[in-house]
Amino acid sequence: MKSMKRFDIRKLTIIGVLGAISIVLGMTPLGFIPVGPTRATIMHIPVIIGAIIEGPIVGALVGLIFGLFSIYQAITAPTPVSFVFLNPIVSVLPRILIGITAYYTFKGLNSLGSKRTIGLLYVIWAAIIIYLSRGIYLSVIDYTSIWPLLMNVGLLILTIGMVYLTAAKFKDKALDIVIATIVGTLTNTVGVLTMIYVFFGERFVEALGQDVEVARRIIVGIGITNGIPESIIAIIIVTSVVSAVKRRR
Repeated sequence: MKSMKRFDIRKLTIIGVLGAISIVLGMTPLGFIPVGPTRATIMHIPVIIGAIIEGPIVGALVGLIFGLFSIYQAITAPTPVSFVFLNPIVSVLPRILIGITAYYTFKGLNSLGSKRTIGLLYVIWAAIIIYLSRGIYLSVIDYTSIWPLLMNVGLLILTIGMVYLTAAKFKDKALDIVIATIVGTLTNTVGVLTMIYVFFGERFVEALGQDVEVARRIIVGIGITNGIPESIIAIIIVTSVVSAVKRRR
């Protein structure tokens, strides 16, 4: 009974600490990366850390704090697109799912084996590199602005850098953490943007000052330009933190 009580107190403490970190990241520039007309976030990182270290319930509750804070921000510090985050299906549900998808991906890869895991990771990197290379090609062929070209080149360089880190640093270590982090990050990015498209598609794009006729293309573009840097930064931070915690246990 005492051990169960300590166990519960520890989990509650971790939820409180990681939830507070998400809030601090949201209240300061530390939590955001300017990417074009939007800002990529790293506020989801504590959710993934909590899920991998303590399980899906902890991850989901930290995600709940993250989501509720998004609603608070939308009310107290509104931007032209803040109205979308007043809907909890947009701001809360995907954030709760971050911890669940990250945890079960992590657990599933533990039983998959390191060779299959690294093969899966290289497939992910290859798909991203092919997509970005295609983006560079199209930016050159249909040149209208230097920004898409520079964005695709920058993301391609970051991705190639992560491929190198995978081969040189991670090798067969922490690959389950890396892929779980990617899945958790994409759950946030894809989940939020999908709900935005479903409920507010044209209105959201109009608030960004873009052409509503190509709403889906613009939202997908935001997902790519936000999701890749968010994933890469999350991999670096989550892998370092979780590996350090595991060594101390």
